[in-house]
Amino acid sequence: MKPTAEQLLAAKDTTIPDISGPGLRVLFCGINPGLWSGATGHHFARPGNRFWPALHRSGFTGRQYRPDEQRELLALGLGITNVVPRTTAKADELTAEELREGGAALRARVLRLRPRVLAVLGIGAYRTAFGQRRAVPGRQPEGIGGTEVWVLPNPSGLNAHYTLDGLAEEFRRLREAVEDRPVEGPAAGNRSMEA
Repeated sequence: MKPTAEQLLAAKDTTIPDISGPGLRVLFCGINPGLWSGATGHHFARPGNRFWPALHRSGFTGRQYRPDEQRELLALGLGITNVVPRTTAKADELTAEELREGGAALRARVLRLRPRVLAVLGIGAYRTAFGQRRAVPGRQPEGIGGTEVWVLPNPSGLNAHYTLDGLAEEFRRLREAVEDRPVEGPAAGNRSMEA
């Protein structure tokens, strides 16, 4: 369904439900939902967003799912949340304070749900939300409780730094790490940023 201009306008500052549950393999975390997602109720719904193709090309899914099939990810041990829940036309409409508050709420959510990995999709948002100014993409040195934290590129079509192949490669690195990691406890040396 393609939202009308009126539906997109009405979606501003709304929220959509997370796709999550306890004990997921990976909880993917967007910056915040866009207006298209707000209007449809589906994460990464805007055509041109490369989350779904990258997820498939990396081997997380056996086929490319559509945004309206998002709940099927749960059976694969995958989920979706956001740093900030409110919808905006662009992520740069969010304030640093919103991102920091969202980071605190996300930390609490992760401690409650205990996914094996939290994968934040956007280095700038991660740096601000978690106060990690020097963070680089990939596995982070600090986890949240027993959850590893990874930072992956933002899959938005506006992110010109990564091609779809480049995104899929970053997602693939995460998938391989998750498959190689034993189920019990965090990897050795993974400090926690619980406090």
